[in-house]
Amino acid sequence: MTALFEVEGLEAGYGSAQVLEGVNLSMDVEATVVIGRNGMGKTTLCNTIMGLNPTRGGQVRIQGRDITGLPAQQVARAGIAYVPQGRRLFPSLSVDEHFAMLEKGARGKPWTPERVYELFPRLGERKQNGGAELSGGEQQMVAIGRALLLNTPLILMDEPSEGLAPTIVDILIEAIRKLVDEGIGVLIVEQNLGAATAIAERQLVMIAGEIAAETTATELLNDPDAQRRYLGVDT
Repeated sequence: MTALFEVEGLEAGYGSAQVLEGVNLSMDVEATVVIGRNGMGKTTLCNTIMGLNPTRGGQVRIQGRDITGLPAQQVARAGIAYVPQGRRLFPSLSVDEHFAMLEKGARGKPWTPERVYELFPRLGERKQNGGAELSGGEQQMVAIGRALLLNTPLILMDEPSEGLAPTIVDILIEAIRKLVDEGIGVLIVEQNLGAATAIAERQLVMIAGEIAAETTATELLNDPDAQRRYLGVDT
């Protein structure tokens, strides 16, 4: 059977610097985490998948379709929505206005603004607030909601827990679980051990531009040596 999403031998970099050294991964409808220290190539992986950074080799496939090197808007149309690091909201636009930009394309599809407000009731109380008036957690909810309105089979999230309070991270983790239950694959890039292992059992460890190991949240939490080796965590 064809996997939902596959990366095969993916290579990318900047100028003369090679960053991705033949990344391989495959996933179906599940939550999967790519975990690793800073500087290991995680964000470059996200940007290359999304067509924001040129590919030097390898393939990216969604539902068997080769989307390698397509521009970002075509990658999104092909089936991958992106929640970028830093959220990238419009400071002057309200929550409602962020969603209104995508509402027309969401009509008749599973995810609409109303359903996003059901998933994140906190946003329903902040509909008229501008992006700059929201807390970091609320901004992340908007970024996820915006991705959901594309109604894609896969959502890619880069460091979704960054800078957020544990209570907000718990809300996001519960939301991710609901998305998987509804048949959406979620690929998360994280460096926060606690968040990564709470989000998903499947953990792909990125070291020096490649997936160096596959483990589980249970194994990683119970192996201090692996935490030091993979993440530099001093236990």
